[in-house]
Amino acid sequence: MPASFSSSSSFMCRSNLILLLITAALVGCSSDDGKKPATQVAAKVNKEEVTVHQINSVLERAGNIPPEQAKVAGKQILDKLVDQELLVQQAKEKKLERDPRVVQALEAARREILSRAYIETVLSRVAKPTPDETRDFYSKHPELFSERRIYQFQQLVIQTAQPDFSAKLQQQMSSAKSLVDVAAWLKAEKIPFTANTSTKAAEELPLGLLPKFSQMKDGQIGVIGGRDGVMVVQLAASRSMPMDEKSSTAFIQQYLGNQKRTEAAEKEMKQLREKAKIEYLGDFAAAKADEKTKAATPDTKPVSVPTKAEDAHMDKGISGLK
Repeated sequence: MPASFSSSSSFMCRSNLILLLITAALVGCSSDDGKKPATQVAAKVNKEEVTVHQINSVLERAGNIPPEQAKVAGKQILDKLVDQELLVQQAKEKKLERDPRVVQALEAARREILSRAYIETVLSRVAKPTPDETRDFYSKHPELFSERRIYQFQQLVIQTAQPDFSAKLQQQMSSAKSLVDVAAWLKAEKIPFTANTSTKAAEELPLGLLPKFSQMKDGQIGVIGGRDGVMVVQLAASRSMPMDEKSSTAFIQQYLGNQKRTEAAEKEMKQLREKAKIEYLGDFAAAKADEKTKAATPDTKPVSVPTKAEDAHMDKGISGLK
């Protein structure tokens, strides 16, 4: 299983262990006589204190640090916090907290923290994926699990403003046998493009596109169209690498959990906007009206291109699975 499939529970366990190790390393258990209780102060900088709680807070944001490196990491974080405290003291001495730019930055940070805290309370109520939901997702996506493949693509990325380009490309693709033929035609037409190759596992492709890719045979060509340009893709080679239901469970639960949290956040924002009175003024009012007009305009239809065996029409660009 790819490393990205590892469950968040194991990470939390490691993080908690690291926090305990750093706390044990930095907080003195007793004084010389062994009778005084432990302190949460890790260092004193003039009259101010740097606490273990501050260190642990930085650690949580730092990411996955191996437990064996916890003590060293804790000392490094403490040194940085000491440096930070020295700078803060100097800033206060020079009354920089009254500088309009600093005041604005502090307010922006406060708003960010408060908004994030609120959305976290909403997300904390989201139910975890059930075993039935996990099994259902596995059975409905064989291309991602039981029929999983590793895909090797060759791609031509084309950005052109020619209004009739899609029709020309479709006509050319009807006789093209490989990406080399398409590239030669683009050069003859003096249409700029970039060529590249990529190897992607099924889970690295967008879920909406994956069924189309899974139907393609090695050597087939397809076109991905959109507002910003066109990508001609040839499946150069592929190999089967299935995943059973047991080994897929952690990934599925993580994916479904993220999906539920995203939907919950979007639902909450929609409800808040519907309840609020929001009025855009000045240039922002005109920009908002223009935005609504563009949203109501249908997207440019992708080019539909026959392949060696069947239609490989695809309607989105290649991107990582979110």
